Amino acid sequence: MYQIDKTANRISPLQEKKFSELGFREREHLQEWIAANPEVLGEELLIIQKEFDGFDETRERLDLLALDKQGHLVVIENKLDDSGRDVTWQALKYASYCAGLTKSQIVAIYQQYLDKYEQGDSAQQRLTDFFDDIEFDELTLNPGSDQRIIFVAANFRREVTSTALWLMDHRIRIQCIKAVPFAMGDQLLLNLDQIIPVKEAEEYMIGIREKSDEIRVEGRQQANREVVRKRFWDQFVPMVKAAELPVFTSVEPSVSAFLIHHCSQGGVKVVLELRKVEVRVKLEFKGKAGMETFRHFDKLAFSQSLGMQYEEKQLNDNFYQFVIVEPVDGFEESEWEGINTWLLETLRKLVAAAEPELRNIGVNIAF
Repeated sequence: MYQIDKTANRISPLQEKKFSELGFREREHLQEWIAANPEVLGEELLIIQKEFDGFDETRERLDLLALDKQGHLVVIENKLDDSGRDVTWQALKYASYCAGLTKSQIVAIYQQYLDKYEQGDSAQQRLTDFFDDIEFDELTLNPGSDQRIIFVAANFRREVTSTALWLMDHRIRIQCIKAVPFAMGDQLLLNLDQIIPVKEAEEYMIGIREKSDEIRVEGRQQANREVVRKRFWDQFVPMVKAAELPVFTSVEPSVSAFLIHHCSQGGVKVVLELRKVEVRVKLEFKGKAGMETFRHFDKLAFSQSLGMQYEEKQLNDNFYQFVIVEPVDGFEESEWEGINTWLLETLRKLVAAAEPELRNIGVNIAF
């Protein structure tokens, strides 16, 4: 790492330091830095526990436990200046212990963390927010045997890197991230660099793995939720496009529970949702722009024009919904004709009620 001197048009190396000589400790410092800013590891992670020791018949504890955006558990081990020679065995034990954690156990672990460190926020709501507002009962946490391991240290011994590369060849997702402090005068800097696998290789391997997983899923004989949803949206999307509404004109079927239309501006979305026990039509205001739009939105005029019963939900300070719900058996194909009719009629009414009120604010409901 170098410092740039623009005036002299020169660069000079920064002084590489050791954590120990700077007085930094593994738990009090490096662990806390990562817990507060998990994005420094190169992706969106949700820290759900520190110093986790909730394993049966053992007093061992892992440094940090997290979830990634796919719902996989991530074991994070921090080793400061030296990885040591046994860190891979240690982390593999932790990953094997975590393999048996159920969704309810993970929520309980995260709730304990929030109660201790985050003033008791709701674990279910935090998880819903992290997974982009997917309904909690639709979340899949800790699927299969896909637990991940991340090592963070200033120096990795050869036996550690060799073992990590071998494990990667056997479909164990392991990352080694080199964390090195530097001095620039009185300032201290921290550089984190993923050395295993190199980023380009990791993206390639993840792509190959996802393709392999997709092939296995497609080969299953028994229909699952994703298959049912895809079949439903395959038959419904042409109907909503033919309805000549200013919404969902470019949407395509997917395996998701949601069909989402983003308005052109203003942080507003129109959402259709297919669930096992009900279907929903929603008008959502999200983020700073969405809440600013909602602040000017005429709820009374919207309600009177809509003429239907709906629920209002404020999920957090930056997320507000109007939700119209119809109880159905969404996965029963014999009911789809009635569901199609209800969704289209309700969508027409919602658009007719919302469009003029949004237009008054300067928001175009069309994409």
